[in-house]
Amino acid sequence: MAKRKEYSNQSIVKLEGPDKIRKRPAVIFGSDDIEGCQHSVFEIISNSIDEAREGHGNKITVIRYLDKSIEVIDHGRGMPVDWNEKYGQYNWELLFCEMYAGSKYDTNEGGSYEFSLGLNGLGLCSTQCASEYMEAEIKNGGFIYNLRFEKGFPVGEMKKEPYPKKDTGTRIRWKPDLEVFTDIDIPLEYYQNTIKRQAIVNSGVKFILKNQISESRFETFEYYYENGIKDYVEEFTGGEAFTSVQLWQTERVGRDREDKPDYKVKINTALCFSKTKQLKEFYHNSSFLEHGGAPDKALKSAFVSQIDSYLKQNGKYTKTDGKVNIQDIEDCLVIIISSFSTQTSYENQTKKSITNKFIQEAMTDFLKHQLEIYFIENKLEADRIADQILINMRSRVHAEKAKLAIKNNLTGKMDMGNRVEKFVDCRSKDVNERELFIVEGDSALGACKQARDSSFQAIIPVRGKILNCLKADYSKVFKSEIITDLIKVLGCGVEVKTKSNKNISNFDIDALRWNKVIICTDADVDGFQIRTLILTMLYSLTPTLINEGKVYIAESPLYEINSKNGTWFAYNEQEKADALKEIGDAKYTIQRSKGLGENEPDMMWMTTMNPATRRLIKVEPNSDPAKTADVFDLLLGDNLQGRKDHIANNGYKYMDLTDLS
Repeated sequence: MAKRKEYSNQSIVKLEGPDKIRKRPAVIFGSDDIEGCQHSVFEIISNSIDEAREGHGNKITVIRYLDKSIEVIDHGRGMPVDWNEKYGQYNWELLFCEMYAGSKYDTNEGGSYEFSLGLNGLGLCSTQCASEYMEAEIKNGGFIYNLRFEKGFPVGEMKKEPYPKKDTGTRIRWKPDLEVFTDIDIPLEYYQNTIKRQAIVNSGVKFILKNQISESRFETFEYYYENGIKDYVEEFTGGEAFTSVQLWQTERVGRDREDKPDYKVKINTALCFSKTKQLKEFYHNSSFLEHGGAPDKALKSAFVSQIDSYLKQNGKYTKTDGKVNIQDIEDCLVIIISSFSTQTSYENQTKKSITNKFIQEAMTDFLKHQLEIYFIENKLEADRIADQILINMRSRVHAEKAKLAIKNNLTGKMDMGNRVEKFVDCRSKDVNERELFIVEGDSALGACKQARDSSFQAIIPVRGKILNCLKADYSKVFKSEIITDLIKVLGCGVEVKTKSNKNISNFDIDALRWNKVIICTDADVDGFQIRTLILTMLYSLTPTLINEGKVYIAESPLYEINSKNGTWFAYNEQEKADALKEIGDAKYTIQRSKGLGENEPDMMWMTTMNPATRRLIKVEPNSDPAKTADVFDLLLGDNLQGRKDHIANNGYKYMDLTDLS
């Protein structure tokens, strides 16, 4: 084993400058793959959105170039990049090069932005540091400013020139760095989906997406929703809703804790009900909340409570009905909730979920109140909604009962193998090449998992010694989790008929999920015993698998012998002697196998799992079934005297494997 480097006071390292981002991009962007790269793009777009939402500019342009660079152009105020007296440095240094610097920390105290998508002062700096290059052009206060950065560092000085025109705004072009992200080829669909969503929740702002398709040609997409989420709900349903589109809006003030200050939240909700369309989307400060958080919880609580109450009050439930759940409601619901707040608690920097307690409570109360009023004022629509939700509920219950019946009929077949604890499946669906390794314990599971070819080799560990199926009652056999798990994974059922296995399918060789079932245990006394117990189980419950030649034993080497001339694996004493003879006078080391869990993956692959180099013993029945039965009875049955005689006559052969310490 290689010696580890010393862990001392000098082992502690602090990342400086751009390395804070470049070496750990996942901390800021959620990952270092394409999703992280996509999030870095959104950080720049979100700054332009914040400006537009404050009333500064009503058009944002995003350009996707062939070289995988991106450009974002807005017509806002132009970010302030000149000298900052308070900090004695230029604002461009703070905005582009400093973490936690920006103008959005005081949204709750009347700062530059009331409702801001960006809150942490991380996005611009982080994206700049994660870029191969970044160029910025800013028009502000009668001047035009130009900046360039490469791999997180400024190149040259900021250029500042008079600008006589009245237009203002910011243009940023950059290219994500492949040294930071594993993939920067952001698909066009991401831009289309993201920008469309922003147009939906930012009413009155036009978004233009330009996609370069050749050196001189661009295709252009425009997204504009004058009435925001209401327009989109109408567009999405396309006239297939059975209720009118509702737009509910409110503004609330509150706090998450008694010791915290009040903050403001605006809630905008557009919804309708449809038999053919379903949609549920949440936004906060225009950021798409993929995982919802507080709004999702509020929706569930308010809608289930209010609709259940309406069904009860109007005698809609029958005696056999249970209570409706959120699934029944969402199966016919089209809803978008877009909220804005002056204080936001995001789950993390990727802004896919919010956790504000007050927002959740305010939203729950608002939705319940609006639903109550809506049902009172629109009785016909309320009854249509109630009737459709009841249909959904009854359909769900019927489907669940049917699914349960199918499950009971198919217990032990293919789908069940996926639910067995610690079972590791393979990718191939071709039964003719799939192999199942039954291994001894969790340590062997880990070693085999690393060594296997995951395309066709699956693994299930046996925890401890399984029941002796020759001597145990079937009632105990089929209560054994180890045995039932193995039967489930095999998928073919069992060949014994008893009341004890009523939930296990009858045997069907065609339902077997594997071409080879390979028993893989340590080459020691315990391993041999476990191997025999597994074989006994297969012989007792699924003998056809043995008769059809589906069962194998993987031989494990007893010794690994190394010399300067190579490595030898010996599976018995004779092979060990032959290897030492071949080595001759050369120096060598010899290591006794400590078990599968101690083996290196390369060794496991070579000796046990590689079809080209491994040794498998095919388990074949004796031509005389009576003799096969006699052998099993001798080893694990009731033939106690025969077993004593067998040990007396043959036990000496295995003394070297016995731990007598």
